Amino acid sequence: MAQGSSSSNIKVVPQAFHALNQFKYEVAAELGINPEYKTGYWGNISSRECGSVGGHMVRRMIAAAEEELLRGWTPVEKPRTYHPF
Repeated sequence: MAQGSSSSNIKVVPQAFHALNQFKYEVAAELGINPEYKTGYWGNISSRECGSVGGHMVRRMIAAAEEELLRGWTPVEKPRTYHPF
């Protein structure tokens, strides 16, 4: 997003913003994209590079969630109900 722009996106978990932002920079560094992003301005970074950062973030988040599911973790414990069928 361009500097000075306002965003109408509502953050569902505001505390996650800084963690996701740090994660974004870690993934960008791992992918070796144009180092101009380190200034905080992503306007000079190609759409392909930005997309690859987002794509790798999503892949890693999905992999982490799948691992947690395999370990038996559930985000919300639902009451168990009896089904006679």
